[in-house]
Amino acid sequence: MAAYDYDLFTIGAGSGGVRASRIAAGHGARVAVAEERYLGGTCVNVGCVPKKFLVYAAQYSAGFQDAAGYGWDVEARDHDWRRLIASKDAEITRLNGIYRRLLENSGATIFEARATIVDEHTVDVGGKRVTAERILIATGGWPELPEKPGVRDYAITSNEVFHLDKRPEHIAIVGAGYIATEFAGVFNGLGSRTTQIYRGDKLLRGFDEDVRDFLGAEMVKAGVDLRPSTTIERLEKTGRCLVASLSDGTTLELDAVLYATGRRPNVRGLGLERVGVQLNERGAIKVDDQYRTTVPNIYALGDVTDRVNLTPVATAEGHVLADTLYGNKPRSVNYHNIPTAVFSIPPVATCGMTEEQARAVYPAVDIYRTNFKPMKHTISGRDQRMLMKLVVERASDRVVGCHLVGDDTPEMIQGVAVAMNAGATKAVFDSTIGLHPTAAEEFVTLRTKVPDPV
Repeated sequence: MAAYDYDLFTIGAGSGGVRASRIAAGHGARVAVAEERYLGGTCVNVGCVPKKFLVYAAQYSAGFQDAAGYGWDVEARDHDWRRLIASKDAEITRLNGIYRRLLENSGATIFEARATIVDEHTVDVGGKRVTAERILIATGGWPELPEKPGVRDYAITSNEVFHLDKRPEHIAIVGAGYIATEFAGVFNGLGSRTTQIYRGDKLLRGFDEDVRDFLGAEMVKAGVDLRPSTTIERLEKTGRCLVASLSDGTTLELDAVLYATGRRPNVRGLGLERVGVQLNERGAIKVDDQYRTTVPNIYALGDVTDRVNLTPVATAEGHVLADTLYGNKPRSVNYHNIPTAVFSIPPVATCGMTEEQARAVYPAVDIYRTNFKPMKHTISGRDQRMLMKLVVERASDRVVGCHLVGDDTPEMIQGVAVAMNAGATKAVFDSTIGLHPTAAEEFVTLRTKVPDPV
């Protein structure tokens, strides 16, 4: 008889947990998965997928205006927020079903209940104790609110924003990262007065400085009220109105306040301290390069480890772990040149090093940069521009960074990432025939170097 009920017990049915579980089951392992909220995790339910639907919706307002330049007589009417949310919910329900079928068809057992670790081989799931040779923690992250007066009473996070009964007429969004910047574009595009408040001097800390400057200017042109070097000190409710007292001494009357100032690894109540699974200084689970925690048969991957917090990375980690443990195919994830996109309006897409990072690593770097009005807007009349930038190591001529801001740039960056991982040089880019007329052809027509900084 088997020593344990399961070979692998996964806590968390998000992208990483589902991929690890179904691939392991496909290799013949006996697998169980516990999920207390929703199949598909943050990305499918309150993250990338529903957010992208809202971004699509927000882009139509500009599209209606731009159509006039192309001869269309289009009058934009009021937006129906509830219809959008209902359509989004229907699609999320469909995706939940797909995740369920992926697990069931692989042979994995699904527990729709909270799981906690009892000992290194035992899990309590919904009051039932089961045993497993290995346990995988893939519980992701969870948004957090600061302890400032009124904030935890009246503010919402990126979880609740997808379920608002109505679109706020005036919303303040706190934060300067992916989530805050994306929702600023969403609500501004849907017609809300939108104020984005952040304590730093620019948006998107860690991104290329040209990208940060360019995006901020484009968002201001689009109507977003950016408030850098500012924080909310107090949030109060007066009748139907929220009043935010800001650090600069001003106040805002608002219908909603969305905080997107950080997510913490979702480890509370898992019982990690009971078995000796150690956390780092940020509260994330410590793992080695094989995703093992400080307890050898307990593993963790994805956002709960707070390393590269992107859905495709968690998915790749899950696949690699399952192949290594159960498929006799040991391998590792390639963390080099991971493409990423911010679905702001306009969107940002990047891969590789920023100019600042490259200058800190290499003795000499060449920069190629262009800033232009896309062909579409020469007729639409919209005052919107596009930024494209390549960072090249001078000695090898390798392209080590690519940074874009503008429509369709997230669709462009995937191919560039492939080229960069293949070691493409600037000469390879230059020798490639451009696809005309597209914005993407700028990749292969950039010839003039930006002068070195003095």
